[in-house]
Amino acid sequence: MAAVRVEAVLAAAEEQEAEKRRSVTVEKELELEFDLGNLLALDRNPPPAAALRGAGPRREALLRALARDNTQLLVSRLWELPAERAGGAGGPLVARLPEPTFRLPREKPPPRPRPPTRWEQFARLKGIRRRKKTSLVWDEQAKEWRRRWGYRRAGGDPARAWLAEVPAGADPEEDQFARLRREKRERVARNELNRLRNLARAHRAGSAVPAAPLHPTGHQDREELRRVARVARVSTASLGRFQPRLPKEPAEPPSRSGGKKRRFEPLLGNLAAERSRQLELLRDMGSKKPVLDITRAVNKQMRQEEAEAAAHKGKKQSQRGKRGRRQQRPGRSGKKSGARRQQQQKPAGG
Repeated sequence: MAAVRVEAVLAAAEEQEAEKRRSVTVEKELELEFDLGNLLALDRNPPPAAALRGAGPRREALLRALARDNTQLLVSRLWELPAERAGGAGGPLVARLPEPTFRLPREKPPPRPRPPTRWEQFARLKGIRRRKKTSLVWDEQAKEWRRRWGYRRAGGDPARAWLAEVPAGADPEEDQFARLRREKRERVARNELNRLRNLARAHRAGSAVPAAPLHPTGHQDREELRRVARVARVSTASLGRFQPRLPKEPAEPPSRSGGKKRRFEPLLGNLAAERSRQLELLRDMGSKKPVLDITRAVNKQMRQEEAEAAAHKGKKQSQRGKRGRRQQRPGRSGKKSGARRQQQQKPAGG
């Protein structure tokens, strides 16, 4: 084992200590460009090309030193900004960053705008603007400021009041508290149905996205070329069954929609998955609350209402046409009979 000299050990320790306590003053030939709003520093000084060649400890040390100097310049600029104490005199010292000047690219595409609801479309058509209401209102009964909505709101819940007013023309024997509770349940159900309708409408609007154009471009990737070839193949009358195949093309003819075929589970093999499916089926059959497909139920309800509205509209139009024909026939006969009577009453000399 080679002997280690004390002078070499001390020199290495002094070098490490000097590396830790480097000066905060950094000299650069070209001044760095700073964007303090984004905490960004751009160094346009060319690094030494000889030291960056290869992948060794010298290159790693040079890159670390370069990053350290640029960070030191950025921190020095941050200390020149106006600062204040956050949270009082004993809080940490924070600096006020200026507005960023460099536009950073987005990581993800911007979100798509939410499709408007039926009320928003109606309000835009009629020019109705939404007014911002305060969250607190004055309650005359409690003599204090209370919330406009929610728990302990101003006026309280009419269904929970100790006194209920009987409206004019109502049955005096009817339970008004039960009527108020029933109306509240109906309002909640109607709002929930409208919410589900808006979700279904938004789902249909989002699914009806126009397909990408199929015209050739300068840079087509493999997936786009595969999609164009599939569309061209299934455009024939036989859906591409008798078309000559390209090299490396799958043997089975693609479907018109380009979707995957149905795959069935094997009859024997995975017993754990089969057991879980059977238990889930038995659990659904034995549960008192049936499983409800909300999307299918909403679509069925919308179709029924549209069919009823169309039938009612057609019935109205047919009744209107019958009434008009009935009113028109007596008028015509009356005019003719009146003219004939006048001709009969005229004297012969006239």
